[in-house]
Amino acid sequence: MVCRNCGAEVTQNYCPNCGQPVQLKRIDGHYIAHEIQHVLHFEKGILYTVRELLINPGRNVRHFLTDNRSRLVKPVIFIIVTSLIYTLVLHFFHIEDAYIKFRGGEGERKSITLTFFKWVTEHYGYANIMMGVLIALFLKLFFRKADYNFFEILILLCFTMGMNMLILAVFALIQGIVHANLMGVGAILGFAYCTWAIGQFFGKGTAVNYLKAFAAYLLGFMIFIFMILGVGLSLDNLLNR
Repeated sequence: MVCRNCGAEVTQNYCPNCGQPVQLKRIDGHYIAHEIQHVLHFEKGILYTVRELLINPGRNVRHFLTDNRSRLVKPVIFIIVTSLIYTLVLHFFHIEDAYIKFRGGEGERKSITLTFFKWVTEHYGYANIMMGVLIALFLKLFFRKADYNFFEILILLCFTMGMNMLILAVFALIQGIVHANLMGVGAILGFAYCTWAIGQFFGKGTAVNYLKAFAAYLLGFMIFIFMILGVGLSLDNLLNR
């Protein structure tokens, strides 16, 4: 027999080259339940990752980068899943988004600018990765003496921004239940968490690291918003001439 995945010769139940099983089991209810359990289980799953990032984010992200990359959920998957959770909570309780929002006049509903911002609010996972690129550039500039490259800093931001999304989701959930306006509080706490986590990653012994983390995060966020506004308004002006 030949492995359907890599083409190597197979004499047993699993390919000796890539580990692919010779006969794949059919997808059924048990398979779906197992996959959900695999993502959510406490050891090396979403819940475990959230716990570790709450207790000591800097140390755990450094450990992920240098020692063990199987303890935590993959960073890109983490930020996409957590952003999806936040979006689903908002839509379920019909809560107005307090993270990124933009309003136009009655005649501007079909503007390109509003379309861009609508895409951001519906695809936070991808939007956060793009915003993370800008924040990572500032962090690389501010912490240029640190021995971390741009992509390692981007991994740090995937974890911290994913936690920010979960913090916002928790406050959105509470707001939806008690009907109290708490999203502003969640936004402040989420921003504070990211500042603390990033500063801790680069060394928790000095307050300067936290100030640099705060400045980098704020600048990256603002430039992301201004870029959307600038491109959107420019295209709107060109089309309206």
